[in-house]
Amino acid sequence: MADLIFIALAFLAISGAIAMIVYANPMYSALGALITMLSVAGMFALLNATFLFLVQIIVYAGAIMTLILFILMFLNIKEKDLPKEPNKYKFMIIGAFIMIPLNILVLKAVAKLPVKDLTISDSEFGNIKPLGMELYNNWIIPFELISILLLIALIGSVVLAKKRKSKLNDKGEQL
Repeated sequence: MADLIFIALAFLAISGAIAMIVYANPMYSALGALITMLSVAGMFALLNATFLFLVQIIVYAGAIMTLILFILMFLNIKEKDLPKEPNKYKFMIIGAFIMIPLNILVLKAVAKLPVKDLTISDSEFGNIKPLGMELYNNWIIPFELISILLLIALIGSVVLAKKRKSKLNDKGEQL
């Protein structure tokens, strides 16, 4: 059953990546990237890597994709604003053929690896509690310093983003 789920997630990840490259509309490309990120998160869940699964969902599929979609909506890119790419598919096919020798090399290297037991362990592997205990017991000062640094960056970005006072008077004349 896990093999079928992995095959489905791999197919979705590859389909999302291809959609990200093929679509000319940036919104469709971003949604293709989102499908790929969610599929990779599903693969982490299959590996019983809880922390990586949650980070992939929260940070990449959540925060970063929200930022990208917000920027795309803010820019309001029209179809006429996009560059014309008449040879786009030809270059994709050429790039795919160039990558074939590298893919063959990687597959040969993976085939030479020793065979290991790939069953999912029911141990504490992938549990978040040991990571949290380590982070909050032994790394609390660096953790808090990074929190302060991020707070300062947030305040700085708000200050820089504030609109400057207009140099026009009430009648629309420049001062």
